[in-house]
Amino acid sequence: MKLPVRVATLAIGLALVVVLLGGWTRLNDAGLGCPDWPGCYGTWVLPDDHTELAAAHPDALIDLRKGWIEMIHRYAAGTLGLLVLWLAVLGYRYRERAEYPSALSGGLLVLVVAQAIFGMWTVTLQLLPAVVTLHLLGGLSTLALLVVLRQRLLRAEAESAPTRSHPWIRVMFLALFIQLALGGWTSTNYAGWACSDWLYCHQDNHPGYDFSTGLNPFMAVGPNYEGGLLHADARAAIQVTHRAGALLLIFVSLLGTRALWRRPELRRGLAAYWSLLLVQVLLGVANIIWMLPLGLAVAHHAGAVAVMLALLHLNGRVRKPAGEINHGYAIAH
Repeated sequence: MKLPVRVATLAIGLALVVVLLGGWTRLNDAGLGCPDWPGCYGTWVLPDDHTELAAAHPDALIDLRKGWIEMIHRYAAGTLGLLVLWLAVLGYRYRERAEYPSALSGGLLVLVVAQAIFGMWTVTLQLLPAVVTLHLLGGLSTLALLVVLRQRLLRAEAESAPTRSHPWIRVMFLALFIQLALGGWTSTNYAGWACSDWLYCHQDNHPGYDFSTGLNPFMAVGPNYEGGLLHADARAAIQVTHRAGALLLIFVSLLGTRALWRRPELRRGLAAYWSLLLVQVLLGVANIIWMLPLGLAVAHHAGAVAVMLALLHLNGRVRKPAGEINHGYAIAH
């Protein structure tokens, strides 16, 4: 089991880099830094001088900086794909061992292939918000499942009994997933600065909220969505919905913490989770007050990833053998 654990650990580190690079690419408006896929202007390595590219692509506005940001993200994602393929091969090799998570290894490979397709659609469909949001969620899911894979490999190495997660952890994950999806939808529709007030979302010229338009995932295919195409009322509706999701996550986390706090071995993990969650809330408020500066926006993106990883770590600590968790849950309530 040592080799699969090492490969999974390496893949987790690279997946974290890929997710952060994806946020950096999006926040630098470099999602269309390369007008084609998988290369960039028909090449795998951008030249130092854009003169040659300008001659070959006279109708394109060439920005080598944005092109390199996008290509570095693709290089990292491609390398991650090779590591996931390695894990899938190892899963096939050890498929006869009942405790080995072979199905999860294979599922991760399918997810990474789907991620590559969504990466292509991100470019060919010109940052269609639904596609970009699903691409973000796919990246986060890849990172999360790699962490789960490593946890299962370690349990298999220790020959531990099969386990199930605590019901409240699952509810917290659901609330977090909803909030991550809303955060992605806010970002891909450029609604982060839709509200001029951090508390009430006050709008001087647009007092209403257009939820039907703002939360509609079915948008026209064809237009270039860089910069966002929704009107102010729709973007404000997205922003306040994202804030409502944050409140939901905090409320669910309070209930989950109340149920889990009675276990002393979980208190340090819960404290870390809450510390990161509160910092994330403060970063969100700061982004509104200072109108989404790049540094704070990147920190907010990284904070969301950190909250997810903290909850995954807590899930690894809270798991019990399948026969024990329901009994313990019944006693606790």
